[in-house]
Amino acid sequence: MSRFFSSKYDKLIPYTPGEQPKDMEYVKLNTNESPFPPTPKAREYAKEMAESLQLYSDPELRELMKIAAEHFGVEKDEILFTNGSDEILNFAFMAFCDEKHPVVFPDITYGFYPVFADINNISYEKIPLREDFTINTEDYIGINKTIVIANPNAPTGIALSVAEIEKIVSSNPQSVVVIDEAYVEFGGESVIPLIHKYDNLLVTRTFSKSCSMAGARLGFGIGCKALIQDLNTIKYSTNPYNVNRMTMAAGIGTIEDYAYVTDNCRKIAVTRAWAVQQLKEIGFTMTDSVANFIFAKHSQADGKRLYLMLKEKGVLVRHFDTPRLKDYLRITVGSEEQMQILIDTLKNILEEIL
Repeated sequence: MSRFFSSKYDKLIPYTPGEQPKDMEYVKLNTNESPFPPTPKAREYAKEMAESLQLYSDPELRELMKIAAEHFGVEKDEILFTNGSDEILNFAFMAFCDEKHPVVFPDITYGFYPVFADINNISYEKIPLREDFTINTEDYIGINKTIVIANPNAPTGIALSVAEIEKIVSSNPQSVVVIDEAYVEFGGESVIPLIHKYDNLLVTRTFSKSCSMAGARLGFGIGCKALIQDLNTIKYSTNPYNVNRMTMAAGIGTIEDYAYVTDNCRKIAVTRAWAVQQLKEIGFTMTDSVANFIFAKHSQADGKRLYLMLKEKGVLVRHFDTPRLKDYLRITVGSEEQMQILIDTLKNILEEIL
């Protein structure tokens, strides 16, 4: 770092995104992207909007807000769109955490949460998952701290029920509870309807996974009007034009074509079930993931070695080199063809090393 870099960030450890190597053509199963392209209308509308990129985007995103509010069953002032769900999450850390409101989240979860806390100088606590990687809801009951939970969790894919989340939200009425639903549409159950019952619940979502728009960067948060007003204060104090015109148009097209999204999520769930069975047959065990990825380990093979050998053979998966996760691979559910290549490659590797 330079001698000009502020000392307030000298201990900041940035988030590490999934690798994007360009040295060869890979079967890319490491960043939880969709194997399907965006909806036809999303592509059409974005292309049309490209003709007017000389103009700023609408900071209020009125057309997108209208159709999204109708789709999700909320009012227009109960939703806020952002540049990916990472931005709405960062806004939440900025708005609802401080020295009087520290934040807690699981010790194994989305790796950006501690980074958001550190960059905003927020004290945080990591609550350990059980040995089976499940969240113990009792650990979050009545703790009176800002709570952030990914549901389904990452990288495990394990989901809490609506009743379990409601128990956490209702027991912490003086604190905001953020439920990150980045992967909910692949088999989880959304708690968006609870925002009309609890004024301390913020639900964050993304178009990156289920909607095939990872490259467009569109996320949003849903909560009561007062929470969204708080988050808008942060937005208009940082970047009012945070969603570009093409992304906004693609978001509108996606919602208009949502049957396409739902069908793709169903296909991914079917492929996930098939891949889980294939992995079990060659010696893997895995968590009960309801996300668009599988979290698996082999009974006899080292996780890092498998990851490196897969990469050498042109298949990218995600490996986390930490004590509790080092034996596991997080495998994005790709197309049927991609998953068959993965299984065949793993079979060859296992024959080679066992």
